[in-house]
Amino acid sequence: MTAQEAQWLNQIIATEELQVLFQPIVDANQQAIYGYEALIRGPKTSPLHSPLRLFDVATQAGQLVELDLLCRRLAIQRFAELELPGLLFLNVMPLTIVERDFREGLTLGFIRESGLPPERVVIELTEHVPIHDYELMRQAVDHYRDMGFQVALDDLGAGHSSLRHWSELRPDFVKLDRHFISGIDQEPAKREFLRSILDVARSLDCQLIAEGVETAAEHLCLWELDRGLALLQGFYFARPSPQPPLQLNMVLPATTQLKSPAGRTARSILRTIEAITTDCAVPLISERFRRQPSLRCVAVLEDGKPVAVVRRNAFLTLFTNPYSHALYAKRCVLDVADVRMLVAEADTPLEVLSQQLTDSHDIEQEDFVITNDEGDYVGMGNIVDLLREITAIQVRQARHANPLTGLPGNILINETLVAYLAAEQGFAAAYVDLDNFKAFNDAYGYARGDQVIISLSRLLQAQVESAGGFIGHIGGDDFMMLLPPSHWESVCGQILRSFEVMAPGFYEETDRLKGGIQIENRQNSVSFFPFVSVSIAVKPVTDTATCRALDIAAELSELKHQAKKIPGNSLFVERRGSCVSQ
Repeated sequence: MTAQEAQWLNQIIATEELQVLFQPIVDANQQAIYGYEALIRGPKTSPLHSPLRLFDVATQAGQLVELDLLCRRLAIQRFAELELPGLLFLNVMPLTIVERDFREGLTLGFIRESGLPPERVVIELTEHVPIHDYELMRQAVDHYRDMGFQVALDDLGAGHSSLRHWSELRPDFVKLDRHFISGIDQEPAKREFLRSILDVARSLDCQLIAEGVETAAEHLCLWELDRGLALLQGFYFARPSPQPPLQLNMVLPATTQLKSPAGRTARSILRTIEAITTDCAVPLISERFRRQPSLRCVAVLEDGKPVAVVRRNAFLTLFTNPYSHALYAKRCVLDVADVRMLVAEADTPLEVLSQQLTDSHDIEQEDFVITNDEGDYVGMGNIVDLLREITAIQVRQARHANPLTGLPGNILINETLVAYLAAEQGFAAAYVDLDNFKAFNDAYGYARGDQVIISLSRLLQAQVESAGGFIGHIGGDDFMMLLPPSHWESVCGQILRSFEVMAPGFYEETDRLKGGIQIENRQNSVSFFPFVSVSIAVKPVTDTATCRALDIAAELSELKHQAKKIPGNSLFVERRGSCVSQ
């Protein structure tokens, strides 16, 4: 700490010359902003503009508590002034908690002055020094909870932060350090680590927040992890800003392979393994396998392109007798390599890659080569990683399916809708709903009602999949269809005609003869309800560039009410091509 820095620090605290920035924390399940982390910057013209340097100098000067309380008060005031939605994640030094704030209740006072309820504030424990007295820290954390605050642990896996903090303090949220998120789509080991951490979070009833999401590939990888990771934060969504966005329309990475498992490709299981060239000496290969016991397969390149592979087991078999080294010492590497190999481009969908492996009966399948779209080598893939990724995707899809019909639920519906928009090809979005269904349920019971829903789902699935579309179950008797522009009219027409024939079969003979059922309400008046029927609201989407998934879903919900005004099995089509204004 220099004398100039000490002067700047005193001036900053005295004049409160700090800038408060906010970075959104995104709920991937809801595709909305969950809350904001408040971040502090010093004056741009000062040597203490960086928060790291600012707090380091304050620590050296013995003014960390004063600076921390000032930052806290300014962040709360600014959050309230901007009327930001969701939760406020407030960085707090543990040292401050166990000193003045614990005794004086300063944070609660700041909250009351701003008009925010404590339930909207999360105390995020940010460390610059280790925690020594866990008993005192637990008392402080319990004190905050008693006042209505929630508690988060910041940067798990970095600095002094440790699993012991998690175990001792039992926070409501844990923020995972960005190291474990950076490049997670390229590193299977990080994905395995995160799966383990998710298991711990689930067992402790704690929500995990992934910090440092910067690329679409990282976002997609986190989105697809089995057991799910909903809360995300990083530059991919928004950078820290003095006036952050109030709404967020997250766009999943585009894929033209709409039927691929959420767009996952061979790139997600790529392992960066150094290849060899055709002029590599055989003894060098032997030495490399000896030094790297886990190395199973090495690609052989010519002008950057794979021409063969050397497989560990086959290679080492050649050296089983004492004369082998002399025999192969001066041989060409291609003499000991296997030219039969599977080569896949990095953008190959995982389901296509799986099929290629299944069809490659005459090729050893454990390892395969991955190239770019120009055929240049980029790395290796392993069948175990492929199976693990496909299984994780299938587990996630099963978890988010509707339990009654087995059709994709809301999360997968929204994913697919976003993917259809990203593909920049026209389609028709349709909302399907049953009329008079509540009366049927009341008269016959929920078990008979479930049979009606299952019958409708099978009808929809048969018609939609035959046209190459997508069908999802929103919930109850509501469904969503995404159909090719050239087929939606014929599909909808067939559904209406088929259900009209099916509907009478759901009723008892006496009600069939009457054409419906009579229900007596609480006022003892009797109302007649005709057979259940289907209402379909359709929105053709031609200009995908101006549409958002959330807007389409909201507009379809409105269009559904128009369709339900039409008696019997009905179709209502929105002929306007534009989406709701952005």
